[in-house]
Amino acid sequence: MGIAKGRMEKLKRGQKVAFIAAFFTLFLAIAKGTVGYLFNSKILLADAFHSAADLLAIFASGFGLWLAGKKKSARFPYGLYKAETLVSFLIGIFIIWAGIGMLKEGYYKLFHITQVEEFPALPLVVSGISAIAAFFIARKEQAAGRESNSQSLIANARESFLDIITSMVVLAGIWLAFLRIPHIEGVIIVLISLLIFKLGIENVWMSLLALMDANLGPELQFAIEKKINEIYGVKGTSEVKIRQSGPFKMVECKIETSPTLPLYRAHELADKTEDLITKSYEDIESVFIHLEPAKRNVESVIIPVKDMNGLDSKVHAHFGRAPYYIILRLTDKDAEIEDFYYNEFLNEKKHIGIKVIKAVIKYKLDMLFTAKIGELSFYMLKENFVDIYKIAEDLTVAETVNKYRNGQLEKVPAPTHSIEESQVK
Repeated sequence: MGIAKGRMEKLKRGQKVAFIAAFFTLFLAIAKGTVGYLFNSKILLADAFHSAADLLAIFASGFGLWLAGKKKSARFPYGLYKAETLVSFLIGIFIIWAGIGMLKEGYYKLFHITQVEEFPALPLVVSGISAIAAFFIARKEQAAGRESNSQSLIANARESFLDIITSMVVLAGIWLAFLRIPHIEGVIIVLISLLIFKLGIENVWMSLLALMDANLGPELQFAIEKKINEIYGVKGTSEVKIRQSGPFKMVECKIETSPTLPLYRAHELADKTEDLITKSYEDIESVFIHLEPAKRNVESVIIPVKDMNGLDSKVHAHFGRAPYYIILRLTDKDAEIEDFYYNEFLNEKKHIGIKVIKAVIKYKLDMLFTAKIGELSFYMLKENFVDIYKIAEDLTVAETVNKYRNGQLEKVPAPTHSIEESQVK
């Protein structure tokens, strides 16, 4: 609940910044249009038109964030987050439109010089103020866009930063027009218009990809898969899908786990996976987990043994007090020894089994074959999704594996002795 509330607060702050930016952009557009008309400054009028396009884009961004901040409903169970993506697409159209308009103006200025008889003091001042205002607006939009992960606000910030350059170009153009220097003004405006046009194309393209649920974050997908595979009980990640939905991401993933896992433990594993992902990435709004039984035919087994004699090692009577442990990788046909572990805790008096488990848990064990096991060790292994099977003392490892494959081993339903009996006297 706290995470969801935090997301909504960020969206509201983004809305506030967007509407404030829209107000100041409106003021600048009116000021530039009025001064441009009074002083017959064509380039300042063109810049006013450009600011009007920015105004529509910024207002649309705020409106999109307002829609995205609406509560989910029966009609829109996934929320209105994609409204922000749609608005981001429209912003791209506006930017392209502004770029084409400026390109036309620049082409015109290549061959026509505006005759200015009076020193254009007020137009120069307005252009300078516009550049300064664009800088502060861009900083606010960029900060709010990154905080709320709003693609439309981030796009507006980029456009506002370009507005700084545009305003400086306009200022230079007004000065050059007064000095009657040909061509330079038009060349600069054409170059800036091409940059704006490129930005608009990129914004439209990215929005289209998001609306079509394209994979926009392969690095994030890989990072999520790595995190999931580190969770004990997960036997593999078969598929992770990420879709961009406005300022947030939605994740769907299939994970494999033990086929013998009880339903309530499977739900616990799914919840654990979901919590890990949502807490690791603030911009992930929801996670959908689908559990499947592991299809791999490789199982990791640990067996307490008395000696280190390969598959002829003898089974020890007690899990925690065994001097050695053999870790096997079982397939349908083979039993491969992965490692031997020496019990370094034998001289300690309490919770030896727990300490052994903590030391060998890195092997991502599937099963334990043992004659006896204490209460704490039993529940710790069950908590880590390890199936426990009862075997007889002094059997060899090879004989134990054969009995398992022939279905002659039974699961241990409960600890074989209490906590008190596990202590070394």
